[in-house]
Amino acid sequence: MSFTRPNTHRASVLCRRQLLQAGYSAALGLGLSGVVAGRKASAANISTPLFGRAKSVIFIFLTGAPSHQDIWDLKPDAPAEVRGEFRPIDTNVPGVQIGPHVPRLAAVADKFAIVRSMTHSLPSHEHATHFVLTGVNQVPPGSTHMASRSDWPCYSATMQALRPREDGVPSGVMLPTYIHNGYGFSGQTGGFMGSQFDPWHVTKDPAAADFNIEELTLLQGLDDRRVQSRRGLLSALDDQHRHLQVPSASQSLSRSVEKAHQLLGAAGQFRDVFDMEREPAEVRDRYGRHSFGQSLLLARRLVEAGMPIVQANMGTMNNWDTHGDNFGQLKNRLLPPFDQGLAALLSDLDERGLLGQTLVVAVGEFGRTPQINPGAGRDHWSGVFSAVFAGAGVQGGQVIGASDDQAAYPATRGWYPADLGATIFTALGIDPESTMVDRQDRPHRVNTGEVIAPLFSGGNC
Repeated sequence: MSFTRPNTHRASVLCRRQLLQAGYSAALGLGLSGVVAGRKASAANISTPLFGRAKSVIFIFLTGAPSHQDIWDLKPDAPAEVRGEFRPIDTNVPGVQIGPHVPRLAAVADKFAIVRSMTHSLPSHEHATHFVLTGVNQVPPGSTHMASRSDWPCYSATMQALRPREDGVPSGVMLPTYIHNGYGFSGQTGGFMGSQFDPWHVTKDPAAADFNIEELTLLQGLDDRRVQSRRGLLSALDDQHRHLQVPSASQSLSRSVEKAHQLLGAAGQFRDVFDMEREPAEVRDRYGRHSFGQSLLLARRLVEAGMPIVQANMGTMNNWDTHGDNFGQLKNRLLPPFDQGLAALLSDLDERGLLGQTLVVAVGEFGRTPQINPGAGRDHWSGVFSAVFAGAGVQGGQVIGASDDQAAYPATRGWYPADLGATIFTALGIDPESTMVDRQDRPHRVNTGEVIAPLFSGGNC
């Protein structure tokens, strides 16, 4: 069976946005000596009630790309080789149906919106991860399939550059894994902005009995006062040698030491955030005593403590890459912990009064092929896929966009990674048209997408 792309404006939109994105620089090792706003961001020049609604973003990344047509966008009337084994179930929102193996999410569907017409042009894990984790539509010049300093900066890196914190707390945390295949996937660092803008990677399982963060653990005999004293001494030594040519490796080490000191010097309650034993047992049980659930619980604890961006990777590298036994893997291994953890997160944030100020996004790097392969799996497909949004003004209980009758391409307007990025930045009060200036005085626009406005205004698009 072949899949014919419908006659939409998909290609022309992508080409226009690719041309805009080409204005970014991709010089290897590019850093920032300063950051300026290309135009003053204010609620007046952002035509959406979303602007600045979010104090934090929880970005739930389904690494490996989940099967959209078996979770969010089922096609029960399609041929058997397309529709597969699952049949849709009703949610608590009349007229909205989703997959049968996310029953907890079906019970809280009024809290989230589904965008069923996400799309882009490159179904490669490494490249698509780069797109989705940075909010761009194409690979920058000089970048490859592995992480480098030619890459676009991740969301928290841009946040750190445009709105640096002064309390020693980083602007972003990624947990519980660093996505790699012997080499790191692009989109997880500060990219061309430099290592000083890299987020903090926590690569330990919060569900483990021995979970702890060494960076936040004081050595015996040290207290916060002595840490600050040592930091001051190191700073003085750095000042004395500032005139010397310092190798880049030493600079990176110095930045790492500084980041460690900042974390250790942060308020004591920040260290307590990672003490999962402080959470009541019934709350931990509600999320699930597995990596998915406890990572999302830790994400809630982090945003509660004021962390702007938390990325929770749902699995290790390509975890949702179901080339074989797609249906068995989904119903037995992947969806039960995801369903439990995400449903608990949305309800918990709501009950604590945090959902209105926290944008929650759950998405993979692309979707899966409409046609089931001989191994009962689905292969890579970027023609269309789904994303879930909640909080920070998102109107829950709605479906935005639609795919065609075989979940192959958008049947309505396609939304791109750059649009995802524009939505995230705008939620955080960052004007996507802001510019950053590198050390060679070249301006770089933060984002070239458009806010997914129906998320906040209601109505399909």
